[in-house]
Amino acid sequence: MKKNLTLIILGIVCLVFPLVVRSDYYQHLAIIVLIWVIVGSAWNLLAGYTGQVSFGHAIFFGVGAYTAGIFATKLGISAWWGMMFGGIAAMLIGLFVGWVCFRLRGPYFALGTLAGGEIIRLIATNWESLTDGMVGILIIQSFRSKLPYYYIALLLAFACVFAIHLIMKSKWGYYFVSIRENQEAAESLGINTLLYKNVSLMVSSFFTGMAGAFYMNYMAFIDPEVVFSLHYISIMAILVGIVGGVGTIMGPAVGAFIMVGVQETFRSSFFGLAPAWISQGHAMAFGLLVVFVIMFLANGVVGDWSKIKRYVFRIKPSSVS
Repeated sequence: MKKNLTLIILGIVCLVFPLVVRSDYYQHLAIIVLIWVIVGSAWNLLAGYTGQVSFGHAIFFGVGAYTAGIFATKLGISAWWGMMFGGIAAMLIGLFVGWVCFRLRGPYFALGTLAGGEIIRLIATNWESLTDGMVGILIIQSFRSKLPYYYIALLLAFACVFAIHLIMKSKWGYYFVSIRENQEAAESLGINTLLYKNVSLMVSSFFTGMAGAFYMNYMAFIDPEVVFSLHYISIMAILVGIVGGVGTIMGPAVGAFIMVGVQETFRSSFFGLAPAWISQGHAMAFGLLVVFVIMFLANGVVGDWSKIKRYVFRIKPSSVS
């Protein structure tokens, strides 16, 4: 009951936030957080629940973004239609990535996805007749206000988190976790591990592609160095999952809030209160934050929430009499 009440309050806060906070700047930050909630949750499904750590989620984000952009600039179709097709296109690319990379395991799978991301980035850079190369794709935004973008991002984030929650409560979820814990044991029980790893990857790539397509509609400009970026997209998705809590439903949401907050605090030099050179230190801050989480909160903020409450708020764990 207490957990449901917390979620209801959180939902109400999310719904009324842009009506109370009228600043475009803070509404923009909230939209960016929601995009990372989607990408982080999608990555968490594949890596956190299925045990297949991907370093290449920029592939799906970029494919979704470029699908929406190409729909608008090459086909003359609204980029909002491209948003749905962006998810489908990313899912189809995910199927190909799975066909290639699921032949590998552990770190070799991670390296395979990393290499795949770089290959797709180079293809997007050099296929100028389709992607306009480094010139990028520019479209006209549909709305001048950030309010519609906020509620669309909120709806997508809610749909992503709720869908993953339902999947993890279903038979698929148990199969995913069994693959993460021991793939050989799962196969001995008759689970088609290759099939369910691909199912996890397709769901993950679909939502990541949707986030990328939404990014195209919202930012109105993309180029390969942004949407196929290893450190801006793939590594950020991993950090969101690790900091928030890998293998938890709400972990990526918390991780997205923390990571965007840290990034923006440093980018703005502590909102203008610190020297300008501080803005160059966000990468170091990310590194120190990840080191701290790995050393003291190995399960992330959500996974180790009881430990945080015990040490920070001095709340003792309940004893069983």
